[in-house]
Amino acid sequence: RPQKGDSRNSSSTVTEFILVGFEQSSPSTRALLFTLFLALYSLAMAMNGLIIFITWTDPRLNSPMYFFLGHLSFLDVCFITTTIPQMLVHLVTKNHTVSFASCLTQMYLVFGVGVAECILLAFMAYDRYVAICHPLNYAQIMSQKVCVRLVCSSWIFGMVNGILLDYMTFRGPFCRENHIENFFCEAPIVIALSCGDPEFSLKVIFMDAIVVLLSPMVLIVTSYARILASILRRASSAGRGKTFSTCASHLTVVVFFYTSAMFSYMNPRSTHGPDKDKPFSLLYTIITPMCNPVIYSFRNKEMKGAMGRALGRGSLAQAESV
Repeated sequence: RPQKGDSRNSSSTVTEFILVGFEQSSPSTRALLFTLFLALYSLAMAMNGLIIFITWTDPRLNSPMYFFLGHLSFLDVCFITTTIPQMLVHLVTKNHTVSFASCLTQMYLVFGVGVAECILLAFMAYDRYVAICHPLNYAQIMSQKVCVRLVCSSWIFGMVNGILLDYMTFRGPFCRENHIENFFCEAPIVIALSCGDPEFSLKVIFMDAIVVLLSPMVLIVTSYARILASILRRASSAGRGKTFSTCASHLTVVVFFYTSAMFSYMNPRSTHGPDKDKPFSLLYTIITPMCNPVIYSFRNKEMKGAMGRALGRGSLAQAESV
């Protein structure tokens, strides 16, 4: 496996990467991690799949909030599938190599889907602002056509932005160590392996993270600041509690996702390391997609009711077939 080489021959030096991941852990630890992550992955896929199903089929959940929630769950399914199945395979096999093209593709999907989710979370905050602060004009402002355009724009921006970030990561030749100290191809770690000057690429990704992460964050903070001012000014105690409960789910998801993403892509290079990168990588690649449906379903009576109806229909159909 090529690991080091002369920069004069760098264009053909590295043809594959080695994902170190949890390679240094003992076999018993890897077996335990495999069981744990398989359970978390299965739970995340099942819960997000259920939310996608009920938000797209239950006529009671036809508001823009649930339209966005269904697409958020779909993004979570895409996001978690780009990294976790590969990690599970590497936990039970000795071959941890990935081709150059596979690493590039995985990173593009992580960038594209992750950026789309950042933007969608901001649109969801704006939807809550319109629903609470402008209830009489809500149906007109957040029409079905507008909601579809917002979701499409988040996908388009994410995919286009992924091309830019992929190019900045892989624009230089690779002739150094090909060991990636993580369980998937993460941009700051891969850039550090380039035999060229990585500083420019890291600065571009840092500036991009400011735009992609902080701009939606400004919209989210502004939306919730106005929501808070509105409900404190005119709502009763019962109304305040219900509104806070509705918004708390979204705020919890935002804190989980943005905190981990900001650490990974907005921290100085000197603060990165295997012991620091892996926990935050796990947070936004598997913990957050698993927590999203749990947070939304347990804090929302309509979602719990829809889930009960969906599971009840499934049990009834199974009983009838028997």
